[in-house]
Amino acid sequence: MVAEGEWLTAMGHSGSGKSTLLNLVGGLDRPSGGALSVGGTDLLALSEDGLARFRRDFVGIIFQQHHLIPYPTALENVMMSQFFHSVSDEAEARLALERVGLGHRLKNRPSELSGGEQQRVCIARAIINSPKLLLGDEPTGNLDHKSTAMVLELLQELRDEERFSIVMVTHNQEVASWGDRTIHMDDGCVVREERKRS
Repeated sequence: MVAEGEWLTAMGHSGSGKSTLLNLVGGLDRPSGGALSVGGTDLLALSEDGLARFRRDFVGIIFQQHHLIPYPTALENVMMSQFFHSVSDEAEARLALERVGLGHRLKNRPSELSGGEQQRVCIARAIINSPKLLLGDEPTGNLDHKSTAMVLELLQELRDEERFSIVMVTHNQEVASWGDRTIHMDDGCVVREERKRS
């Protein structure tokens, strides 16, 4: 159970089930049994089209690999996410990039951006459609310490403003400590849980 506005991190060795958990919650995979409800939506009852609409309307995803399209600019990459949701709005995309500190990099292509800047474009792309749930698949895994801290601070600030929930998987204990709660996984099961001390 993830509460509204909560930041949950999942830790575990490779193959422990962290990415599978993320894919299930995001409607990218289907479970072989049991029940799965996200934001009051029974994901098992949805068709493939229904799952696609759920992801479009409810979920933002930040990957470890940036998955930015190489030739469009940062602004155009963010606008593409809008296109699949409803309609592209350049002013909104510009504002999203300004919120992540990239108002001066709107016209730059991904190859012209640092790793931290590329990841901030991904964050802008993930939040542009006002998701209720933000999923992070090792989003700081390829970043240096300074860029990691910048991305985590940004996510915390945006979460506090927008009140979306975050589910993030990581191998890094320092990254996990940013969450309100951390679950430790092994062989597809939660074996331990920790809450951040107030």
